[in-house]
Amino acid sequence: MMPETPIPSSWCEINLERVSRNIELTLGLLPAGAAFCAVMKADAYGHGIHRIVPLLLEQGISCIGFTSNAEARAVRDAGFSDTLIRLRAATPQEVEAALPDCVEEQVGSLAAAKHLCGLRENGQVHSGVHLALNAGGMSRDGLDISNQSGQLECREILDQIGDSIIAISTHFPSNEPAPLKQSSELFRQQVEWIFDNSDLNRTDILIHAGSTLTLLSGARIETDMYRCGAVLYGFLEPQLGFRPTMELKAQVVHLGIYPKGATVGYDCDFSLDADRRLACISIGYAAGYSRVAQDRGAVLIRGKRVPVLGKVSMNSIVADVTDIADVQVGDTATVFGADAAETITTATAVEQFHTILPDLYSDWGMRNPRVYR
Repeated sequence: MMPETPIPSSWCEINLERVSRNIELTLGLLPAGAAFCAVMKADAYGHGIHRIVPLLLEQGISCIGFTSNAEARAVRDAGFSDTLIRLRAATPQEVEAALPDCVEEQVGSLAAAKHLCGLRENGQVHSGVHLALNAGGMSRDGLDISNQSGQLECREILDQIGDSIIAISTHFPSNEPAPLKQSSELFRQQVEWIFDNSDLNRTDILIHAGSTLTLLSGARIETDMYRCGAVLYGFLEPQLGFRPTMELKAQVVHLGIYPKGATVGYDCDFSLDADRRLACISIGYAAGYSRVAQDRGAVLIRGKRVPVLGKVSMNSIVADVTDIADVQVGDTATVFGADAAETITTATAVEQFHTILPDLYSDWGMRNPRVYR
């Protein structure tokens, strides 16, 4: 499938049916009674919020997590009217600009609590607040109450906005069995301390901590809700039926025969060991084909895997197509995904680009045009 004109150099193909199936499978893994928050960070991990939100609505999902104001607006513009939770700290300017979108903000500091209190006193109504705890975790924007000073700050936050707190949350730094158990227990103890030292009522407060990896770990933790993003896009657990939802493609734009000893790409780092037919392909690091893939990359052309040679350029790579007799200019080159019986798999892409698939999807999807099927 080719995108509509104007013809891009490279593009992402998004399989919406697979996204829907992954959502269904994810909901089926939830423990009885657990709520679900679909994470739409990075424009739905590069898939496009405007096309993913309708799929969530079809399956009755009523909570979405986001980070930036642009994402919040995109979710609302896509027709979502239920709970919208920011999954990071926000500047005062961001908080105020997001008021029309009825965002539930995260608070992990006294300064943030005072700002929200001031908004309320000025008649600017905001949605409920999620008190974020570090709980021995990520040390990025959660309140650390492991010592006396942190507990004092927590008490002051409760004095400022206690009646606005509707949830308490954290983010586990590891989902390996031993550290997950330790983090979960510490979070449970700290939540209990908050209830013991405040007027908050457990029945009124949502406790949430689990992510995709927590859900897939199979560990039993005390959380009322799981916040999942990666699993919706098929990054993990293919044995459970989850399938990747994005493919990255480009085109062959030039073919040439080059002699033995000719160098390929910048800095003459690669030399041909024999006469070779080479294809120039219309993707490079500007479109998310990272330079770290030098000497380990491959693409699929006409159902055959061919190596990428030399250093990656800004807008092009070079592949050895000597063994593909019928290759032509205009042929599709699959960087990630399937072509006939061959596939550039998740494991291959992760090894080739030395990163995780969420990084690749968000990068590819936000740098390239998207085609939906």
